[in-house]
Amino acid sequence: MPNNLPLTLVLTPGCILEEKAMQQGIQIGKVAKQAGVSVDTIRFYEKQRLLGPSRRSEGGFRLFVTEDLKGIQFIRRAQDLGFSLTEIRELMILRGERVEACSHVRDMLTTKLGAVRHKMSELRKLERHLAADLTECERVLQIRSDNHKACPVLRALAEPAPRRRKP
Repeated sequence: MPNNLPLTLVLTPGCILEEKAMQQGIQIGKVAKQAGVSVDTIRFYEKQRLLGPSRRSEGGFRLFVTEDLKGIQFIRRAQDLGFSLTEIRELMILRGERVEACSHVRDMLTTKLGAVRHKMSELRKLERHLAADLTECERVLQIRSDNHKACPVLRALAEPAPRRRKP
């Protein structure tokens, strides 16, 4: 039995009208807000040629479309993973070629992960060193009232590198 009740159109943020506006182009401020970046970040991406040149309105305002927004979000997520602008350019080329690039991306991820692990190792060493220096400072402060004359950390920093104690 067919339903002859009238339909009501409810406008929501994901409405088709929003998509039409994106196809015609929206200004940089709105794109920045949607992408979660600043206007200056978008301008920087353009200067670095990570984004193609944007269309302009009659008044000279930059106009962006859905693909531009997706590109900005892609760049931002790649930066969050620690990729450099050069690496992001390479990822964007791979993305744009629409070819099977998974092995190349895997190699890039493997290299990036190795670099992150190395940095983490270096940061752990730095943490141990700082903790040891802090412990030494606290020890000296507990036994001396005249602590500003002979700070062991300042003395160690003034020594040549080979003589510096290791944690």
